[in-house]
Amino acid sequence: MYAAPRGIGPYLRQHLLDKTFQGLYHTDAFDRALLIPYFIVLILLAGYGMHRYILVYLYYKHKEKRTTEPAALFEELPRVTVQLPIFNEQYVVERLLESICKLKYPREKLDIQVLDDSTDETIEVARNLVERYAALGNPISYHHRTNREGFKAGALAEGLKTAKGEVVAIFDADFTPPEDFLLRTVHHFTDPRIGMVQTRWTHINRNYSFLTEVEAILLDGHFVLEHSGRARSGVFFNFNGTAGVWRRRAIDEAGGWQHDTLTEDTDLSYRAQLKDGSSSICRMSNAPQNCP
Repeated sequence: MYAAPRGIGPYLRQHLLDKTFQGLYHTDAFDRALLIPYFIVLILLAGYGMHRYILVYLYYKHKEKRTTEPAALFEELPRVTVQLPIFNEQYVVERLLESICKLKYPREKLDIQVLDDSTDETIEVARNLVERYAALGNPISYHHRTNREGFKAGALAEGLKTAKGEVVAIFDADFTPPEDFLLRTVHHFTDPRIGMVQTRWTHINRNYSFLTEVEAILLDGHFVLEHSGRARSGVFFNFNGTAGVWRRRAIDEAGGWQHDTLTEDTDLSYRAQLKDGSSSICRMSNAPQNCP
């Protein structure tokens, strides 16, 4: 046994300049078949990691631009349409409608649309719930389609044909917004440059299991770091399909909901930004949303 020489000089000589074993090994097709995919994946992961580091940098660099309160308040609140697209959601639709009907907003300026494309018992369950809540004085209506053309995007577009609101809030079936959701988000639209407000998701069952904890961490990273970092920096970020509020005019001017893509929410966000030509089309709000 002997001690190897230390220092950068001996290391470079041993690993780069020593030709003792040069030519002993040659790569073959099998080696390349393994190494090429390996380095491709390595480069992709490195790029993704760099992207996350940049977002963290932007998040902290512009922390003073964190959105807490709207710049101004409406003297007269705008009319709001709440759209609830559902499909075979009989086990959560009651919880959804209960939370939506508790929203604090003037009833004469609120419309709630249940956009039901269901093919199972949800149809009867949802219709009965809507009739019950309507009888209690809630401005809620039931809309059922049988052809399901366009799926969710088609349902939202169909609902807009009869929507009366200047502002449109959208929730999937597994969301339970807090009672003050509309009052905390609608005033952001006093800024005429704002076309959409996306809120952060929180989690009802965060501590249910290890899996739900991991999912909650991933969603927190998306909403807290990525969306907030983008919003604070004035660069593009997209609507996440639920727990967000749109200016009706922004939807119409961007071409409306289209179903030629699987990600109709991102598609509309891009078209709205391109139409507006400004990074101010979207805003991230810290109003929390509960979802399973």
